Formats: sequence, C-alpha cells, structure tokens
Amino acid sequence: MEADAAPSRTITAPLRAAWTAGRHALARAARLTLDIALPTLCVSCREPVDGEGVCAACWARLSFIERPFCPRLGIPFAYDPGPDMLSMEAIASPPAYQRARAAVRYDDVARTLVHALKYQDRTDLAPAMGRWMARAGGELLTGADMLIPVPLHWRRAWRRRYNQSGALARSIERQSGVKVRGEVLRRVRATEQQIGLSRAQRATNVQGAFQVSPDRQAEVQGRRIVLIDDVLTSGATLEACARALLRAKAAQVDVLVFARVVETR
Repeated sequence: MEADAAPSRTITAPLRAAWTAGRHALARAARLTLDIALPTLCVSCREPVDGEGVCAACWARLSFIERPFCPRLGIPFAYDPGPDMLSMEAIASPPAYQRARAAVRYDDVARTLVHALKYQDRTDLAPAMGRWMARAGGELLTGADMLIPVPLHWRRAWRRRYNQSGALARSIERQSGVKVRGEVLRRVRATEQQIGLSRAQRATNVQGAFQVSPDRQAEVQGRRIVLIDDVLTSGATLEACARALLRAKAAQVDVLVFARVVETR
C-alpha cells in the first residue's frame, strides 16, 4: 500500500500547483478585464483617475505635514518657533513613545482614504499611503530595527479579514527595507471602538489590552521599534502599545501614522 501511495502523492503535487497557478492567472485576467471596463474612480470625489486612487483636485486638498513641527509629537506649527522647540502638548503630557510623525492632517480627504482602506476593502490604497508615510517618517525609519503594526483583536481581525495597519506596514517595509514583525505584539483583550469616547475613556478602554508575546520578548529587548497605525487621535492606543513594548525592554519606540488630528487654535 505504501508503494502505491507514493506515486499518487508525486502526481498530485504538480496537479495542485498547476491548478493554483491557473486560478491565479484567471483572477489576474478578471481584474484586468474589470480595470478596462470600469475605470478607477477617485476614492474621495468618484471622478475617474489613473493610478493612486486620488484625483488631482483631491490631491491638492490633502494637507501634508511639513516642517516646522514639534520634534517630539510631529504637530505642525503655524510659524517657526526655532530649533528644538516643543509643542505645549509634548511639554504638558509627554508620551511613552519617543517621537511621532504623520504624513497628513486628518481632514476630509484623509478621512475618506482611511475609511476606504479600513472598512471598504480598498487595500489598493495602502501602497500610495505607505509611500507618503515612509517619506514623512524617514528619520524614524533610519536605524529602526523593526516595524510593528498596531494589532487587531483576533475576533475583529476575523470579521475584517485584514489589518489596515499591517497593510500600511508592508508598504513601508518595501520602501524602507525595515522588516515588519506583526507577530510580536498582540491585542489580548477585545476593546470598544474608540470613536465617540473622550480622551480619558479612550485611555481606560485600551489599558492592559496589548502584550508582547512571551516567546517574542527576546526579539524586542534593546531594539528600536516603529509602531505603525492609520490615524493618531488622542494617542491612547499607541501609548498603550508603546508601554507594552517598553515593558518588554525595547530600547526606543517611535510612532508613524498616515494621518493625525491637529487641533485648530
């Protein structure tokens, strides 16, 4: 019986590989047909667009964060206050992480991009958004040892089927060469959605929700880590993640997001 089974397995493997290759080829052909028949629309205004998913008009409405900004939190300044001047937020309530950088302000177009990536399966937006993030976080990525996307709880990951922070991290990995280590940090407790919660409620909601996997702690010790997420609002989730990594003896934790909320003064 064993002698009969071995040739069967030998034949089955090439057939399975051919079937998989054929299925992928058909999927690519179907996508190409749809691209020809249905032009890509701007994710914000729904006008036809080539490539990035954002038309020229909406691109112009994206508010990219440039210098001058707070060297600690990356909050843009209305004027240049001089070198190494910290924002009031960084002085009054310094976070556990060392530095934060964001590609754009969280305005109408940025919100539409984030929601499309997060809730509408628009993973095709992640490469462009990741490129903008890599540009904004160049100083953080230089010398970094790993990228860690903010994890989802397993139940939410199962419902959503992918982690938007992981998609952004993989794009940044391709741009920077810094490796993604998505298995290092876990969300060990399911939390409520942060939307609609106050700053204090957000902090309470994520308290104790993150943990470095026990078998991965040696990978974290003494390392410079860049946390990746889509939006920085109050910073409570990223603060909780940073504290978990620092408890595992990370040397430094920085934060890189696509968009951040900037209060108008």
